Amino acid sequence: MTPRGTRQITGDLAMFIAERDHFYLSTASAAGAPYVQHRGGPKGFLKVLNEQELAFADFAGNQQYITLGNLGENPTAFIFLIDYVARRRIKLWGEARVVSDDPELTRSLAHPQYQARLERAIIFKLSSWDANCSQHIIPRYSPDVLEPAFDRLEQRIKELEAQVRTLGADPGTFDHSG
Repeated sequence: MTPRGTRQITGDLAMFIAERDHFYLSTASAAGAPYVQHRGGPKGFLKVLNEQELAFADFAGNQQYITLGNLGENPTAFIFLIDYVARRRIKLWGEARVVSDDPELTRSLAHPQYQARLERAIIFKLSSWDANCSQHIIPRYSPDVLEPAFDRLEQRIKELEAQVRTLGADPGTFDHSG
């Protein structure tokens, strides 16, 4: 990854973004009152549009509209991306704007298997970004990482249990002298 001050989305950064299934979006009101909101969706829902812009579909949510209100007053925004498994985090500084009148853009940001009502798009224009150190990031694993591992372990346990039953059924094949 490239150090802070980079004003372009590199290939490495684009790949990192494409693998995220969540991020944190920070905005502030005109008076400077901060607000941070978790945004989640399928991997890749935060999309790279070009070397300086990202976008995501804004889904129907909690009806608070704090982020939208803040962006209406103050375009300054911050995106925090974290990969708990690889213990990597990226900070993006820039400006964001709400796009409500471009249904084609909004549809292009949709994910076919994600059933959520799209309301608008939010476009983030990058001013700089930084890759942060991994110190103090505690690894966390999502179901798409854990479930295949658990499935393999369960299958292996079943195989071993079957072997134990087979050995136990024929006393001559198992040494009980221990």
